[in-house]
Amino acid sequence: MAPVLSRSLATASLTSVPFTARRAPNSSGFFNLRSAFVPPNGLRRNGLSCSGLTWKLERRNHRIAVRCEATVAEKEAADASGEKFEYQAEVSRLMDLIVHSLYSHKEVFLRELVSNASDALDKLRFLSVTEPSLLGDAGQLEIRIKPDPDNGTITITDTGIGMTKEELIDCLGTIAQSGTSKFLKALKENKDLGADNSLIGQFGVGFYSAFLVAEKVVVSTKSPRSDKQYIWEAVADSSSYVIKEETDPEKMLLRGTQITLYLRQDDKYEFSEPTKIQSLVKNYSQFVSFPIYTWLEKSRTVEVEEEEELKEGEEEKPEGEKKKKKTTKTEKYWDWELANETKPIWMRSPKEVQKEEYYEFYKKTFNDFLDPVGYTHFTTEGEVEFRSVLYIPGMGPLNNEDVINPKTKNIRLYVKRVFISDDFDGELVRIMRKRLVRKTFDMIQDISESENKEDYKKFWENFGRFIKLGCIEDTGNHKRITPLLRFYSSKNEEELTSLDDYIENMGENQKAIYYLATDSLKSAKSAPFLEKLVQKDIEVLYLIEPIDEVAIQNLQTYKEKKFVDISKEDLELGDEDEVKERETKQEYILLCDWVKQQLGDKVAKVQVSKRLSSSPCVLVSGKFGWSANMERLMKAQALGDTSSLEFMRGRRILEINPDHPIIKDLNAACKNAPDSSDAKRAVDLLYDTALISSGFSPDSPAELGNKIYEMMAMALGGRWGRLEEENVEAAESEGGDASASESVEAEVVEPSEVRTESDPWNE
Repeated sequence: MAPVLSRSLATASLTSVPFTARRAPNSSGFFNLRSAFVPPNGLRRNGLSCSGLTWKLERRNHRIAVRCEATVAEKEAADASGEKFEYQAEVSRLMDLIVHSLYSHKEVFLRELVSNASDALDKLRFLSVTEPSLLGDAGQLEIRIKPDPDNGTITITDTGIGMTKEELIDCLGTIAQSGTSKFLKALKENKDLGADNSLIGQFGVGFYSAFLVAEKVVVSTKSPRSDKQYIWEAVADSSSYVIKEETDPEKMLLRGTQITLYLRQDDKYEFSEPTKIQSLVKNYSQFVSFPIYTWLEKSRTVEVEEEEELKEGEEEKPEGEKKKKKTTKTEKYWDWELANETKPIWMRSPKEVQKEEYYEFYKKTFNDFLDPVGYTHFTTEGEVEFRSVLYIPGMGPLNNEDVINPKTKNIRLYVKRVFISDDFDGELVRIMRKRLVRKTFDMIQDISESENKEDYKKFWENFGRFIKLGCIEDTGNHKRITPLLRFYSSKNEEELTSLDDYIENMGENQKAIYYLATDSLKSAKSAPFLEKLVQKDIEVLYLIEPIDEVAIQNLQTYKEKKFVDISKEDLELGDEDEVKERETKQEYILLCDWVKQQLGDKVAKVQVSKRLSSSPCVLVSGKFGWSANMERLMKAQALGDTSSLEFMRGRRILEINPDHPIIKDLNAACKNAPDSSDAKRAVDLLYDTALISSGFSPDSPAELGNKIYEMMAMALGGRWGRLEEENVEAAESEGGDASASESVEAEVVEPSEVRTESDPWNE
C-alpha cells in the first residue's frame, strides 16, 4: 500500500519514500532522487518548491529523509495577518480634521456610532420588505453597548445589514469624490456655524469620530448576503488599515456589525465607565427607533439562610441541629438595561396624542416631577421644515442664570431622532428660533385667556419677572409681551390686573395709564401721590418689583395710551379747573418763593400741587430724572457709579397742598413773620418729612431725628402737669439751699411758654 501524504496547514509532513539516489558529478549539493512523489529535476539540500509543495532534504541516522511542506500553509498564515490597504488621500485629511478640529466635544463619538448602527438597522428593515430572507434567524433589530473598564474598551454591536469586504473598503476606506469635496466645501463655508450643528451626519463621516477617544478600532461585520465575516482594523494617526477574514468560531456573528474601541490612555477611565455610557445614550440617542441596551451593574435583594448567633453561655450545637434564620442581603450583578424607552412624541400627529402622554413624555425627558403648565405641538413648513414640542415647566428655575443666559440648554435640536445641539447659534437655527419664539408667545397667550385663571397665575409667579425682562431686551416682541404683563393696582390690591383690563376700565376723559413705582405694596397704598387720583376714581398700577419701572419705561405706550409716572412733575389728570388753579397759584406764589428761598438748592422749585388732598406736601421728581424708587435701586447697586448719582438724580420739586392747615399756617408766617426762626425750622422739617414720605432717603437721618425731637418737645411741653411738678420740686430745693448760697439761679422756661397770645402766625 502506497504511503499517503498528509496536507496540513499547521505542521509539515516527514516521510520515507521509495527512491533511487544518484549524486551528480562535480556537484556537492544536488541529489537526483527518482520517485513518483519527487520532482523529476531532483532536490537540493536547501529545498525546492513545486506544484504547491516545498521539498527539503534532511539527514537522519545516516539516512536521507525528505520533508514536504504545503505552501498553502504559508499563504494562509499571511491571510491570518490580514490584507493591508491604504486610505484614500482625502480620507486621511478628513480624519485629521475630525480628530483635531471638527468636533467640539469628544463624547459625540458615541452619538455618531449609534447613529450609524441605527442606519444599518433601518437599511435592513427596508430591504427585508422585498427580501425577507435577509432577516434570517439573527434575532431582533437592536443595538447593544458593552463597556469594559478593566480592559479599557467599548463594544457596540448591532444586528443590522452588515458589510461585505468590498463594502468595508468602500465605506471605511474611501469616500466618493463628490461627497468629500462637498464636505470640505461645507466645512469651509460654515466655520461660523459650528460643525456639530450643520455638518455632522450629512456626509457619512461620523464613523471616524471613534478616533477621538480610541487608539485602535476593530470592526467585525457579517452581511446576510455573504457567508464570510470580515474584520476591519486600524490604529489612530495611521495612513492604512487591515482587512481579514474572521476564523474564530466563538467570534462569529449571525448578522450585523460589532465595533470595538480600544480607548486612549487619557479617555480610558471616563468613557469605559458604564454609567457614563448610559448617560451619553440617554442624552444623545434616547429617541432612536431601535432598542439600545447598555451593560450595567445592578443590585437586587435576595433571601438567604444564616445560622443564628450563639447567646452568651450557650454551647455550640452539632451541624445538623443548628438553628437557621432567614434574612435578606443585597447582591451585585451585571445585566443589560434598556436605555431608550422614551418614544419621540413629536413624530406623531398632535390629534393622536393625549394630554397624559404629553405630560409623561415631559417628565421622563426633562426629569421633572411636576406637570407642565402648558405645551404646544406643531409642524412648521417653508424655508425650514421641522416638528416641535414646547413645554412650560410647572416650576421656575432656582437660578435666574438658567433663563437669561443665551447658552441655556432648554431647547434641544434632534435630527433623525438623534440629539445634535442645544446651542442655538448659526443662520439655520436663527430661522428656527424666530418661529419657536412666536409659537411660545401664542402658547402663553392661550394660557392667559383660558377659563382656568390658576394656570396663568402659576405661570406668572414662576416666570413673570422674565416676561418683564423681555420688555427690556426683546424690543422686537413688545406687541406680544405687553398683553402678558400683570400688576397690582389701586382698584385691585389682591389680584393681578392686565393692561387690557386696565384700559377697559378707564374713564372717558382718561388719556394715560398711570403707575407708581415703590418697594412694596404697603408703601404704594399709602403714598401721597395717590390721594387725588383715588379721590377721582382713577386706577393706578403698582410697580413693586425692581425690574418693573425699567420695563414700563421701555414700553412707553400701549394701545396708544402713554405710561405716566405719578411721582413726577407736570401730572395732568384731565379735569382741572383752570380758573381756580390760577387763583390758588396767585394766592400762594409768595409762600412758594419764600419756601424756595429757605430750602435753597435742595429743590429746583416749589409749586402748588394737583395730586394732594390730605398730605401737606410731596416731593416729586423732574420729568427726565430718576424717580425716588429708581434712585433707591441705583444706590443699592454693589458696583454702582456714585459719580453719576448726582447727575442722574435730576431735580426735585416740592409741591404743597393749599388746603392743608400746616400750609395755611406757613402762608401766614410768610406774610407776617418771614424771619421767624420757628417758621424756618418748620419749613426744614416739612421738607425732610416730604423727603421720606415721597420715597427718598434723607442725607442725614440723625439730623432729621434731632429736628423731630425738638418739634416734639415744643408740642408736648407743659402737658399732663409735668411743669407744675418740676416747679414745686425746684422751689423746695431752692428754699433748702438758700442759706448755703445766696446766688439767684435762672428760671427754666419751656419753649411752649415763650409763645404769647398775640402769635403773628395766627393773625
